[in-house]
Amino acid sequence: MSTQVVVAGARDVVAGLLGAGFNGAVHLPGDVEYDEQRRSVIPSVDSRPLVIAEASTRTDVQAAVRTAKEYGVPIAVQATGHGTRVPADGGILVKTTAMTTVLIDPERRIAKVAPGARWGAVLDAARQFGLAPLSGSHRDVGVTGYTLGGGVGWLARKYGFAADSVIRAEVVTADGRCVSASAEQHPDLFWAIRGGTGNFGIVTSLEFRLYPVRQVHAGIVYYGIDRAAAILRRYRDWTATIPNDLSTAVVLTRVPGTEQRAVAIKVLYAGPAELAEHLLKPLFATAGPRLAGELTTIEYADAALGGTPARHLDFLDTLTDEVIDVVTELEDATVEVRHWGGAMAHPGPGAGPVGHREASYSLIIDREVAGLPNSGRTFVNFLGDPGRADTAYAAADLQRLREVKRAYDPTNFFHLNANIQP
Repeated sequence: MSTQVVVAGARDVVAGLLGAGFNGAVHLPGDVEYDEQRRSVIPSVDSRPLVIAEASTRTDVQAAVRTAKEYGVPIAVQATGHGTRVPADGGILVKTTAMTTVLIDPERRIAKVAPGARWGAVLDAARQFGLAPLSGSHRDVGVTGYTLGGGVGWLARKYGFAADSVIRAEVVTADGRCVSASAEQHPDLFWAIRGGTGNFGIVTSLEFRLYPVRQVHAGIVYYGIDRAAAILRRYRDWTATIPNDLSTAVVLTRVPGTEQRAVAIKVLYAGPAELAEHLLKPLFATAGPRLAGELTTIEYADAALGGTPARHLDFLDTLTDEVIDVVTELEDATVEVRHWGGAMAHPGPGAGPVGHREASYSLIIDREVAGLPNSGRTFVNFLGDPGRADTAYAAADLQRLREVKRAYDPTNFFHLNANIQP
């Protein structure tokens, strides 16, 4: 009986979608495409939406929002599935995966992308003009979700968070309108989406700045795990002396293809190789003999440094001996200490609510660890528990985000996310 009720409800919603002008493919439970389209990159998220609606245009997104409102069902949006943390059970799952347009304006150094675009497409389109976006660690990640959550990449110390480079967004709001948000139009909404994620509407177009970076000196080098504590202590002092052009992380991990524990040092320098090697010399001297890996001068678009799953995430104002002692005793975990600061900590006026800009380091571990001091601060892009979204923001920013939420989504229609309640 319950299955029949679900199917009947789903068919009513499909009729509503078509009546509202939705032109994309629609999938119900039991359809061939349903299980494939509902899948998230995160295996623990097992969405069971009432209807999956594959949008191909902005008007499709508007039709989905209006239909969800009319039938009183929740709505969620998914492009690549990398940021999907909350199941879209019993509602409409809007897929923007097919909306992949990427346009580059080389004279203005601006990219305009549709919501399904991935970083790889932007990197490839921009590189022919000697330009680079503030992309993340993987080419496969969706541009929009990453950027709305803040977006920390390997050029962030030099140019800031990806959210800080957004200049305009097209947003479908909870009432089905499409508004253009910028510093001149809907400035409160423009402020909120640059770090506040999808709490205020569905972004159907995003424009952001590109930067004149063609080549970088980058790579990952591996050293003996017995030097881990010494490397981290030197790292703490050394990071206070380096320019913003240099981004690094120290990772306690394994040499690729082996079971050998090692310390990996990730490097990306937006400048010449000779200067990079000079700056790195004190850190490498402490690290000792190199086990594997190398730094090379390559195009930024090809500099894939990867990331660590954030089962444990915290921000550190300093890298204390206590933290170093705990993490270097972990024998079965990947630990990544990444240097923040630089332009991330000093944005221009009117910057969005990307949280905890003042932190010196992020600490990410691929499993939960007992005994570590924890500041309680989080970052939306790395947030495993969406119920802790409040911890990703400074108190004043959180208050202002709630005010914008009340103005644009007073009923919390968009709540299947890292939710900010009105």
